[in-house]
Amino acid sequence: MEKKIKAVIWDMGGVILRTEDWNSRQDLALSFDLSLRELHDLVFNSDSAKKATLGLIDNKTHWLNVAETLGLSDTDLGDFQKRFWAGDRLDETLVGYIRKLKNTFTTGLLSNAWSDAREMLTNRRPCLDAFHYSIFSCEIGLAKPDLAIYEYILNRCGVEPFEAIFVDDAIENIEAANRLGMAGIHFINADQAVAEVKRLLEQGRSGS
Repeated sequence: MEKKIKAVIWDMGGVILRTEDWNSRQDLALSFDLSLRELHDLVFNSDSAKKATLGLIDNKTHWLNVAETLGLSDTDLGDFQKRFWAGDRLDETLVGYIRKLKNTFTTGLLSNAWSDAREMLTNRRPCLDAFHYSIFSCEIGLAKPDLAIYEYILNRCGVEPFEAIFVDDAIENIEAANRLGMAGIHFINADQAVAEVKRLLEQGRSGS
């Protein structure tokens, strides 16, 4: 039986929403005598961040934990957050491509994200209309690279693993998707990712 791609599933952070200007975040790290990696780990990889990713705490609680670690007041925290996110941009061109894909294929968003993600992508950086299904880790208590979260979105999309493409900037997430049988694309930049998606859609499935 011929196998064809029916769904294209995308990551959020680092893919459709990326840090394009690192200057503000770099300056922020220096102001706390931290490296950029140390700042990144505090915000994204700390125990608090992991709990927020799984929905065990909300994003506000996580940011209060960051503030406590750095000795920030409520006012200082607001400024910290603005400076931290200042260089982030929604890739409108890539989102436009995904909207076109939606006419022919099932499109999904699969993100390890905190409790404000859905509101942010609905109101502040609107793009959820490009996806038939949007799955955020905090809402279901599962996070990549746990295979269960891939199975969850595949079930929502109504497809088998071999019928889906998955695009993510984290190689461990791609490796997990590949183990399940999905066609993983490691996102390096938008042009590269779109070209690979188009190639796989033309072929029907990678690895054949």
